[in-house]
Formats: sequence, structure tokens, C-alpha cells
Amino acid sequence: MEKITLYEFESPNIKISMKVYFNEKNDLIFDGYDIGKKVNELIGDSDYEYKYTVKDNQVKKIADLFNIDFNKKKILLKEIKNRFNENDAYSKFGIFMKENNIEFESFTWR
Repeated sequence: MEKITLYEFESPNIKISMKVYFNEKNDLIFDGYDIGKKVNELIGDSDYEYKYTVKDNQVKKIADLFNIDFNKKKILLKEIKNRFNENDAYSKFGIFMKENNIEFESFTWR
């Protein structure tokens, strides 16, 4: 399954990339990566990776909330992009999942 870009930004000081896709287990993956001088100023390291993994049975809850057929994965990814497509997409998607009792795993690396 292809990756859908939620948000990308590039300047001389920072590059930001956030994508969503399904892995081979049909888990939803939200994958983000920030790199650059600005990141180093904010967190003391030049790159920052962050990720949500939403298991297949929990993805169904998201599809139901969006009123989308769970089996239409590409449409679901596009709807996530429609709703979460700015620099704060990772934070807002996490809040959305917490507010709707969707279980997920999160990972950050600096």
C-alpha cells in the first residue's frame, strides 16, 4: 500500500515529513520525521522521529468514526489526510485517538 503524505515542509533550518500507510499486518502507521538546525535548537539533536501504530482492530474504530468502509484503506488514508494535514497533525491525531478510546502505540526517537 502506498504512503500518503499528510504534511511536508522544508526550509534552510528544518525539514518535516509526516506520512500514513498500512504495513503488512494491516496496522495503520503514522510516521513522522523532523530534521535540521531548528530541531537541534529545540531538542538538542538534529533529528526527531515519531510514530503511531494502530492495530487492525482499532483502525476499524477510526473507519467507523469517519463513516468509511474499513476495507477501503486508501479512502481511509485520504480521509485522515483531509483531517490531519498541518504541522500539528501528529499531536492532533493523538488527541483524536485518545478522545475516541482508540488504542495505539507511540514511539519517539531523538
